[in-house]
Amino acid sequence: MAVKGIGGKVAKPDYSDNKIVLAMVGLPARGKSYLSNKLQIYLKWLEYDVKVFNVGQLRRTRARQKAQQSGVKEEHTASWFSHDNQSANESREKLAQDSLEMLIQWLKEGGNVGIHDATNSTHSRRAWIEQRVKQEKGFNLIFLESVCDDPAIIATNVALKVTSGDPDYKDISPEVAKRDFLRRIHEYEKVYETITEEHLSYLRIVNVGSNVTVSNIHGYLASRIAFYLMNLHLKPRSIYLSRHGESQFNVEGKIGGDSLLSQRGMQYAGALPALITDNIGDAPLTVWTSTLRRTIQTGSNLPYPKLTWKSLDELDAGVCDGMTYEEIEQAYPDDFANRDEDKFNYRYRGGESYRDVVVRLEPVIMELERQENILIIGHQAILRCLYAYFHNLPQADLPYIKIPLHTVIKLTPKAYGCDEER
Repeated sequence: MAVKGIGGKVAKPDYSDNKIVLAMVGLPARGKSYLSNKLQIYLKWLEYDVKVFNVGQLRRTRARQKAQQSGVKEEHTASWFSHDNQSANESREKLAQDSLEMLIQWLKEGGNVGIHDATNSTHSRRAWIEQRVKQEKGFNLIFLESVCDDPAIIATNVALKVTSGDPDYKDISPEVAKRDFLRRIHEYEKVYETITEEHLSYLRIVNVGSNVTVSNIHGYLASRIAFYLMNLHLKPRSIYLSRHGESQFNVEGKIGGDSLLSQRGMQYAGALPALITDNIGDAPLTVWTSTLRRTIQTGSNLPYPKLTWKSLDELDAGVCDGMTYEEIEQAYPDDFANRDEDKFNYRYRGGESYRDVVVRLEPVIMELERQENILIIGHQAILRCLYAYFHNLPQADLPYIKIPLHTVIKLTPKAYGCDEER
């Protein structure tokens, strides 16, 4: 007779008490949107409800709507951003205020972290934001100032702005767009005031991670955000993901366990060093494995420093460890069906769900963000979670990502995404 109740579904954590307004501060081309995007990906991966409210996007949306209604296109060239342009000043302030009101309303409706992506570059603007947020019970305000004095980073950000299809510079040559954008930056520099208000909760990030100042940051989520931002950098690097070579349990169709490699798995382990070396050349690389024998065995021939992580161990199948899926279906048909319906939330009795694994992997993500070239030899469920983080994929899709055996996936983080090669 079938036994029921070997596991159950894990509920999403209740984060309803977390209400943070994160207001960006900084000149254009200083990485504010990059930091906003990275934070959004990280916190969404941890299942917080996060949304970026970008004032520039709101400006462009309203300008497009106005043009459709009136037939007259409003030009937002550098002069529109001049502090001496009173009419434009009023329009910019209205956009910032409306964007903040949308953010606050969204938090009231259940959101956790609203990111106000704007320059917010004067004491008076920040004072207004502070006073407005204070009117909302239980809301916390953090300013995040992005400072950049590295000419190479600024040049890269400017080039990205004028060549990435930004609507402000549609149908304009890159040379003309660059000149106008640099003039826009100059207009903001005339009135820019760095954060000196000692009573504010704020983080100051210099050159996207080379130096970080943390002031008056309190609470679990705020501290988590600060720690994550402290680990970011823009150095070129790649992250290589590979499942262990085929194991004896793979051959037998069993899940979990700590089996050794099969003959085919040994062949893959033998071929892996040449594959990695041909790709990375003389660049430094560190190999991370789980504590299980099949990953350690797969990396044993690699001529690089190695680090073993307990956090990289395969999803714990609990009482089903060592069984085939056919055996699980026969012994526990109800639970087999429940897991098939919701693989992300289903937790084996005595084991884990994918949701549990995501929480377990947070320290790995933190360390990955601060490292350079890394090869992770891991397990299917683990690599699915890491892959989903770097590609910003929904949690519901995570358990179905294809991570085949005997394949190396090369991920190269970029400013606003991640390139992939296989």
